[in-house]
Amino acid sequence: MTPPRAEPSRRTAAVVLAAGLGTRMRSRTPKILHPLCGRPMLAYVLDAWDEAATELGDGSAAKPVVVYSPATEAIRDVVDGRGTLALQDVPRGTGDAVRAALAALPDDVEDVFVLSGDVPLVMGEQLVAVIEQRRLDDAAIALASVFAADPGELGRVVRSEFGSVERIVEARDASADELDTNEVNAGMYAFDAAWLRRRVGGLTPSASNGELYLTDLVQLAREDGRIVSAVGFEDDGTLDGINDRSQLAQAEWALRVRINEAHMRAGVTMRDPSTVYVDWSVDLAQDVVLEPGVMLRGATSVGEGTTIGPSTTIEDSTIGSGCRVVRSVVEGSTVEDGATVGPYSHLRTGSHVGAGAEIGNYAEIKNSRLGARVKQHHMSYLGDAEIGAGTNIGAGTITANWDGHVKNRTTIGANAFLGVDTMLVAPVEVGEGAKTGAGAVVTKNVPAGKLAVGVPARIREPRLRPEREPGATS
Repeated sequence: MTPPRAEPSRRTAAVVLAAGLGTRMRSRTPKILHPLCGRPMLAYVLDAWDEAATELGDGSAAKPVVVYSPATEAIRDVVDGRGTLALQDVPRGTGDAVRAALAALPDDVEDVFVLSGDVPLVMGEQLVAVIEQRRLDDAAIALASVFAADPGELGRVVRSEFGSVERIVEARDASADELDTNEVNAGMYAFDAAWLRRRVGGLTPSASNGELYLTDLVQLAREDGRIVSAVGFEDDGTLDGINDRSQLAQAEWALRVRINEAHMRAGVTMRDPSTVYVDWSVDLAQDVVLEPGVMLRGATSVGEGTTIGPSTTIEDSTIGSGCRVVRSVVEGSTVEDGATVGPYSHLRTGSHVGAGAEIGNYAEIKNSRLGARVKQHHMSYLGDAEIGAGTNIGAGTITANWDGHVKNRTTIGANAFLGVDTMLVAPVEVGEGAKTGAGAVVTKNVPAGKLAVGVPARIREPRLRPEREPGATS
């Protein structure tokens, strides 16, 4: 018996409109490049299409066509590897943008989905629902609509008695009855690709500004006797476009809630999620605890059982398991398992804190590597230094690494002991097990096991502590 032939997958492609500068943002940065939770809003739209493509099983949808203009050419870095760029040399409206994109689409595409690059909260399942509705109805167009709590000046979706879309009318042109409806156009469309290619050239410029509007295709479809469908969604903010910085802030809040909830469901404790800011790129293991006022940014990861905060900012850093980082700033650094940092510590770029190390009050580290179990408890600065395991850094210790021309390194061996207010004038080395006296200014290397005292420091043999007699008390 011959097995039945599998139905071939439909070819689907997306067009993302990203040619507008977004003047209401009042920014030199194109609107779709403004960040949300550490990432340009356009990237979230591309994510939504990736999710939709996976659900649809349409391989051609994996890399959408993104329409840009000379004003938004900076989006290349976001789109790189994720889609194809199509230039709209002079922005002349959404209809003209789609026309520019069609030239970059394969000829065998059957469905074209059009959405804007400024709807970062949109979800893949919503895009799939619109595409599947178009296929079900064999419609020329299926659009997404929202039942808005406050439709205001938004364009109304006018349906026939059978539920299909008759037209989209702007609020200023709507009748009183049409204004009574709260169903508004969300600006996302699924098209019959062959019909779109044939009819997009029939769009006529607007009398007011000369632009070509994609919404005018609804009328052309009705003239052709084709169905125009609509999928209505609740007004939950996921289909809202971003036009100004107030809306940007609202979208970031919603996205932050989404990110935090995902982490909590995966085993992260947040004492007060409303005060925790976690970028999309942050990786958190199970049993991480985030106290109030925590900000985790960029390529940051936190290991199992670690507590962060309160009032701590970590950016582009790796924090191991079983650590505690409190009221501190960590930038571009690594903290190994079991270490503690803070309160009021600052780890600057290039710092590496070894396992079980203790970094305390008002300690600053820059471009330095501290071995396991190092203690740097308070009021000290280590810059361009290598610190061996088990070394104690006395309060007020400073590595004078900058000579006015170049940065010089300080090397301190394992199990050394630096007295209070030690100044190490780099380049200098302190050997394993060596010590410095309080207030020493070390300008020359200190051999292993020796003692450096004075200003400038001189090398001495360390004084041995007398052994206590049995039963003696202090």
